[in-house]
Amino acid sequence: MSERQESAAPGGVRLTSAQGRWVLATAVLGSGMAMLDSTVVNVALPRIGEDLNADLAVLQWTITAYMLTLSSLILLGGALGDRFGRRRVFVIGVVWFAAASLLCGLAPNAGVLITARALQGVGGALLTPGSLALIQAVYHPDDRARAVGAWSGLGGVAAAVGPFIGGWLVDGAGWRWVFFLNVPLAAVCVPVALRHVPETRERDARERRGFDVPGAVLGALALAGVTYALIAAPAGGASVGVILPAVLGVLLGVVFVRVERRRPDPMLPPAIFTIRQFSAVNVVTLCVYAAFGGFFFLSVLQLQVVVGYSALQAGTALLPTTVLMLLLSARSGALAQRIGPRIPLTVGPLLCAAGMLLMTRADRGSSYLTDVLPALVVLGAGMVTLVAPLTSTVLASVDVDRAGLASGINNAAARAASLVAVAALPLLAGIGPEAYRSADQFGAAFRRAMPLCAGILVVGALIAWLTVRTPVAQAAEPALAERCHPECTFHCGVGAPPLDPGGIRVREAQPPRGGGAAPEGG
Repeated sequence: MSERQESAAPGGVRLTSAQGRWVLATAVLGSGMAMLDSTVVNVALPRIGEDLNADLAVLQWTITAYMLTLSSLILLGGALGDRFGRRRVFVIGVVWFAAASLLCGLAPNAGVLITARALQGVGGALLTPGSLALIQAVYHPDDRARAVGAWSGLGGVAAAVGPFIGGWLVDGAGWRWVFFLNVPLAAVCVPVALRHVPETRERDARERRGFDVPGAVLGALALAGVTYALIAAPAGGASVGVILPAVLGVLLGVVFVRVERRRPDPMLPPAIFTIRQFSAVNVVTLCVYAAFGGFFFLSVLQLQVVVGYSALQAGTALLPTTVLMLLLSARSGALAQRIGPRIPLTVGPLLCAAGMLLMTRADRGSSYLTDVLPALVVLGAGMVTLVAPLTSTVLASVDVDRAGLASGINNAAARAASLVAVAALPLLAGIGPEAYRSADQFGAAFRRAMPLCAGILVVGALIAWLTVRTPVAQAAEPALAERCHPECTFHCGVGAPPLDPGGIRVREAQPPRGGGAAPEGG
C-alpha cells in the first residue's frame, strides 16, 4: 500500500508516522525561510550599501519595507489560510517569498531591492502563520504539543545559524546569495507540501463574512507614511516631503481606528483592547521590541563599521543571545508559571537595558571576550527572562476562543514596533545618511542610540511593574496557559513573540462534531 493511501485524515496524523515527519519538515522549511531571512539580512547591510552606493536610508528601507508589509498583513494572512485552505495559502506564500527573494538577489539598484523586500513581506505574511496552523490542524491532538515543540526548536536553530550563514555568504559569494538561498529551500518545500500535507480549513469558513481588506490596507499605508517621514527626516528636515507623509500617516491611522470600530468583522477588534491586562502587555511588547529592533539593526553595523569585524565575525558575534534563548527559555517559562508574570516582565527589560548600555563599550580595538560578549550575555539573559512570560500573559489575559487573535495582534504589534524603531532611531540619535561610512561618526552615534534603546526598555519595565498581574485563569489553572502555547517555552522570539499555534483552535476543549479540522471540500 502506498504512503498516499496510508495517509491519515486531517486532525489525525501522528508525529511518529512517515506523513507526520513530512508535515513537520514542510512547516520547518517554510518558517525557516522567513526566520533565516530575518536574521541574515542585517549582516549583509554594509555590503549592500557599498555595492549599491546607498546611504543609510536605503539600508533602513531594506529592513522596514519587509517589516511593513509583514506586520500589516500577517493577521489577514492567517485568516486567508483558515478560509481558503491552510496548505494552499502556505504554498502560495512560500512560492511568493521565493520569487521575491530571487528579485532581491537580482536587484540592479536600491529601488528594485526595496520593492522586492516589500513583496517578500507579503509572502512572509502568508507563510508565517500558515506553517504553525498546518501543525495545529493536521496532527492528532495528543501529538500537537510535541509537534509544535519540535517545530519551534528547529526554527530556533535556524535563527541561531542564520547570522553565521549570512556572514559566510556575504564574505564569500556575496550579499545577493543571502536572498538566493531561499529559492532552493522553496524548491524542496513546495513539492513536499503538495504531496504529503493534507488540506484543511475552518469548518464554518463558508458562513463567514468578508475579510477586512480595508483595515489591512489602511494600517499598511498609515505605517508607511510615518515610516517614510522618519527615514527621510535626517536628509529632508522639516520640508514638505517629510511633513506631508507624516501627517497623512497619522490621519490614515485615525481613519483605520474609525473603520475598525464600525466594521462587523474587523481585523483588529477594538473591544479586545478594553481588557486591561491585554492592553498593558501589548504596550510592554511595543517598548521591548522597539528596543530590540533598533539594537539589532545598529549593532551589526557597529561591529562591522567601527569594531572592524567581517560579516561572518559580526554574525557569529551575536549568537550568544540566540543560544541562551534556546537553552533557557523553557526554564524561564516554567518559573513564570510559578511566580507570575509581573517580576519577569519587569526584570527582563531591565537586564536587556543593561546589556545595551554595556554594548557601548564595543569600539575600535575592543576585545570580544571583555567588551562585546558580556553585553550580549546580559542582553540574552534579559530576553530569556521576558519573552516566554510575555506571550503566555497575552494568551492568558483573554478567553481561549480569542487566544489566536490575541497572539496575532501581539506578534503584529512587536513587528510594527521594530519597524518604527529602525526608522526613528537614526533620526533621534543623529545618525546622518552617510554616517555608516565613517567609523568615528557611526561610533559616536551608536553610543547615543544605545541609551535611547535602554530608556525605552526601562519604560516598558515600569509599565509592567505597575499594570501586570497574574491572570485569574493562569493562577487558577496553570495548565491552561501551558496548553495554549506549548511553543513559548522553546521559541526564539528575537524578531517577534511566537504566534499561538492557532490559539484558536484551542477550541479543542470543545471539539466540533466529527473531530479535527475540516478537510478541503468539507
